Amino acid sequence: MAGHFDSSRRNFFRRKKDNALRPPWTSLEINFIDTCTRCNACIDTCETKVITRGDGGFPELNFSHAECTFCEKCADACPEAIFDKQQSSPWSLIADIQNSCLAYHGIFCQSCKDACEAEAISFALLLKQAPIPTIDTDSCTGCGACVEPCPSNSIRIFKPE
Repeated sequence: MAGHFDSSRRNFFRRKKDNALRPPWTSLEINFIDTCTRCNACIDTCETKVITRGDGGFPELNFSHAECTFCEKCADACPEAIFDKQQSSPWSLIADIQNSCLAYHGIFCQSCKDACEAEAISFALLLKQAPIPTIDTDSCTGCGACVEPCPSNSIRIFKPE
């Protein structure tokens, strides 16, 4: 039938929601995937190598081996209008401790606290059991320094809703 359009097929071409963690100071005003040219400038200049090539070749954060030091080199190196260093904070990411944390299983561990320069992670002392971690979300910078030293891979960095 000429002129007939199957609207259900249109959804096939819509972009999926971008849930990847992007570099700091990424402008909230732009659609990252539509603006980034995947030139690798931010990846190449990242001093800790926390910015890696992700899905589709777009830069994303990988905290499993490094943290963000907020050095601003990624923003300075990018030739596109992707970064906005005038934002009040580099991003809205924060850390979250999962149930697999050793402390929740009675094992004394404070490796995340030791790695947290912002001192956002503290441990409540309890009688006859391992201290339990808490994160002060107001102090947490989302830098990811706590992720790599965690022996049980129990910390994730995420965007709060």
